[in-house]
Amino acid sequence: MVDPALAEPCMVENTRLVPSLDLLKGFEAAARHLNFTRAADELFITQSAVSRQIKLLEERLGVPLFVRQARGLRLTDQGEQLYRVVSSALRQVNEAMEGLARRTRAAPVTVTSTLAFCALWLIPRLGGFQKANPDAEIRISANDRVLNLDRERIDVSIRYCQTHAPPAGAAWLFDETLLPVCSPALLDTPGRELREPADLRHHVLLHLDDPDNPSPWMSWRHWLEAFGVAGLKPAGSLALNYFDQVTRAALAGQGVALGRMPLVHDLLRDGSLVAPFPSAVPTSRGYWVVQAGFARGRREVARFIDWITAESKVTLQETISVPSAGDGRKPTKREKKRVQRYA
Repeated sequence: MVDPALAEPCMVENTRLVPSLDLLKGFEAAARHLNFTRAADELFITQSAVSRQIKLLEERLGVPLFVRQARGLRLTDQGEQLYRVVSSALRQVNEAMEGLARRTRAAPVTVTSTLAFCALWLIPRLGGFQKANPDAEIRISANDRVLNLDRERIDVSIRYCQTHAPPAGAAWLFDETLLPVCSPALLDTPGRELREPADLRHHVLLHLDDPDNPSPWMSWRHWLEAFGVAGLKPAGSLALNYFDQVTRAALAGQGVALGRMPLVHDLLRDGSLVAPFPSAVPTSRGYWVVQAGFARGRREVARFIDWITAESKVTLQETISVPSAGDGRKPTKREKKRVQRYA
């Protein structure tokens, strides 16, 4: 075994011929382009600076690296040999540095939930999280299928499920209720006023009809039976297979939809939609946040879960309590006005 004390002088001596990184980068670019001007453009220096670098390198090595010809440059045998080594070495250095940078940068927090929840509740609020956490990157994977978090490498899921059977280890966000919502323009249309549930017979009812994800608890029949108008025949029906489509149709004044609280909370709060009848029907479903096992311990994931939990509490605080179905009384005018504004 070589004594390190004896090896050190040899190492220093052997590095005396090694030129600076700038000289090697200038040579590699010139050899690759076989043109000093293009090499200079790539390195953001002058053509004369590249020429000086090559001359200095040739003097240090004691061999010519390029043959200057009338139509350009050609590598000498020694230049070809050096180019292969330098090109490979610089590529390995770049790959190593990129790998280190990727490992030091925080990986995105991948979040999944239903299309409706992402579009109507989550995404409108994400700006607040990003403002408070500028170093955190969020990736949304909206899907109405229940995804396996470990297999799909998803950090956080907001599950829509029955309130009595939440996922193991999940944290509750809020429950879901249904109430009719529509464009403000439909409220006082002459001859088609919406003052009580029976007035729905004058309007088109917007239905959610997704054969891939049937939701019988979200049907109009469920709400109409709860309010004693089970035999009501509307002026028309329009069925759509995504809830955000149902919501857009309601915003456009195409009919009355069953709004899912809290998904339509913001639209009611800003007046884009109104709730003509201040009575909600529970669906026995709710939203729960679940963290993947492999994501535990990640600071960015913990911050996102803390944020969405706090946001759910804000939504609950902002939500005006409305009379439940079957409470045996009609809402007062003041209650109607409050729910129509919803803020």
